[in-house]
Amino acid sequence: MTDESRCTWCGTDPLYIAYHDTEWGVPERDGRALYEKLMLDGFQAGLAWITILRKRENFRRAFEGFEPARIARWGEAEVARCLADPGIVRHRGKIEAAIDGARAWERIEAREGFSDFLWSFVGPAPLQPARPDMAAVPTETPESRAMSKALKAEGFRFVGPTIVYAFMQAVGMVNDHVVTCHRHAALAGPGA
Repeated sequence: MTDESRCTWCGTDPLYIAYHDTEWGVPERDGRALYEKLMLDGFQAGLAWITILRKRENFRRAFEGFEPARIARWGEAEVARCLADPGIVRHRGKIEAAIDGARAWERIEAREGFSDFLWSFVGPAPLQPARPDMAAVPTETPESRAMSKALKAEGFRFVGPTIVYAFMQAVGMVNDHVVTCHRHAALAGPGA
């Protein structure tokens, strides 16, 4: 596989290439996994995604596998533990946002299912915009703005429309692999 057949954003870092080739854009419907990715995207705010990707296993350890039911019960002791952990991004606001997000996740999960709630912004199947190149990929869309507004209303933080659009791309709600990328066609089929 040549670099030219990939989206250019993944560069040449082997970890980034593996993420691009196996995870990014693959439709995710597991509510816990969606919570994890949304929280990691929040931690990414102001940083490069590769920074978070390199620390992802540390985040999973520190955040108890991103199990919302556990994180929703956290208090100051857990926040302090995370603030002392050099393996993650140590930002009090983002750590506390993950706790608030876990509590919001529980309410949404009980009401309608977190996955169903999120996927309702795009419909039952991923959006298939067929972008010709990276210049055609937007940083936000009407769907990401609507999802951002709804998430904020539920109590989530660090979920602006740009972060939410990056999340939507990563979890396969939109197939933003450019049409020349080898992953575009693989994720363009019905029910991809």
